[in-house]
Amino acid sequence: MPQRVAVVGAGIVGLSTAWFLQEHGVDVTVHERRHVAAGSSWGNAGWLNPSMTAPMPEPSVLRYGVRAMLSPSSPVYVPLRPDPHLLRFLTGFARHSTARRWATGMRAYAPVNRAAVAAFDELTSGDVDASTYAADPFLACFRTPEENAGLLEELEDIRASGQDVGYDVLTGSEARDAEPSLSTAIGSAVLLHDQRYVNPPVFLAALADAVRRRGGRIVEGATVTDVQDVPSGVVVTTAEQGGEQFDQVVLAHGAWLGGLARRFGVRQPVQSGRGYSFSVAGDQVPRAPLYFPRQRVACTPLSTPEGTRLRVAGTMELRDPDAAADPRRIEAIVEAVRPLLRGVDLDDRGEEWVGARPCTGDGLPLVGPTRSPRVFVAGGHAMSGIFLGPVTGKLLAQGLVTGHTPAELVPFDPLR
Repeated sequence: MPQRVAVVGAGIVGLSTAWFLQEHGVDVTVHERRHVAAGSSWGNAGWLNPSMTAPMPEPSVLRYGVRAMLSPSSPVYVPLRPDPHLLRFLTGFARHSTARRWATGMRAYAPVNRAAVAAFDELTSGDVDASTYAADPFLACFRTPEENAGLLEELEDIRASGQDVGYDVLTGSEARDAEPSLSTAIGSAVLLHDQRYVNPPVFLAALADAVRRRGGRIVEGATVTDVQDVPSGVVVTTAEQGGEQFDQVVLAHGAWLGGLARRFGVRQPVQSGRGYSFSVAGDQVPRAPLYFPRQRVACTPLSTPEGTRLRVAGTMELRDPDAAADPRRIEAIVEAVRPLLRGVDLDDRGEEWVGARPCTGDGLPLVGPTRSPRVFVAGGHAMSGIFLGPVTGKLLAQGLVTGHTPAELVPFDPLR
């Protein structure tokens, strides 16, 4: 059993892994190149949505069309550039965008989806001073009844994988009765049952505080430049402080994971799928999360010191994780959602943000041991990192301290 473990990355996955390792009595140090939740954990929608967590590669993505993906106003944007890494990722993504492979991936997701909410409850019933909130109602909204067919088919496929999926189909009028902030442009909605959400910055800050109170170190401003497997352990080197030896290390630094993990046999390309978000206020902020599937826009009401604000998030931009934000992506989200909402001021925006989600070509996370028995990986969750972060940390911590990979993690083998 390891006594001292280093975790690279202070997002939801890394901090959850640290917390659950502490449950086993392990001394933990977390290295973060910027600050807690500086990556994709901060500005996302914060949904805990088992009914909609599935592999990204699926047939409808291919039908979307290459021409659409080259437009900066498209919900899915691929800037055209010579990039062998991106080409390899897109080739794998296309190969896995079939109904058969999606179903296989969904069967891999089902066990962790079923356990994910309970892992949040373990954190909040422990010493993590934060809450999860019932998403009541959780509405996926469409302009016409015909537009909801794709989502209904996907929900039935997810149910067939072994998950409990409860939903009702509403008319536009029924949707506005449930959520008055919807405009008359909405002609149909799907009401999903038993979903939750969190306030991501608040939850991550509370989780980091809990790790520190238990004696864990979180070293911010520490850029890990090298990991070396040596006979007596593993040496983690940062640009700022040099090398330090641990028994094991967990690489959980999101879209940057591939650089350090590759030397330990992890060949799956990890592509940055950047998402954008901002917050707005108004006299009719939705009281629960809203999803606009055709526009790929997610809205979540979050409490702030100034009152409740609506976080509006969306887009998938396949670009370098450290590239400058593209203001056209924010404008694309605004124009996509403007006709669908009322009572919020989309022109008075705050907290404009871009974050890099770590995506894999086959749509499955990378969680488990590498070619080195001392180096582990936890990443590649794409848009599901917040939801699957705690259950990933719990299962991976179990694997580290017992030496046996839990059955739920076998399909996510980083060496596949």
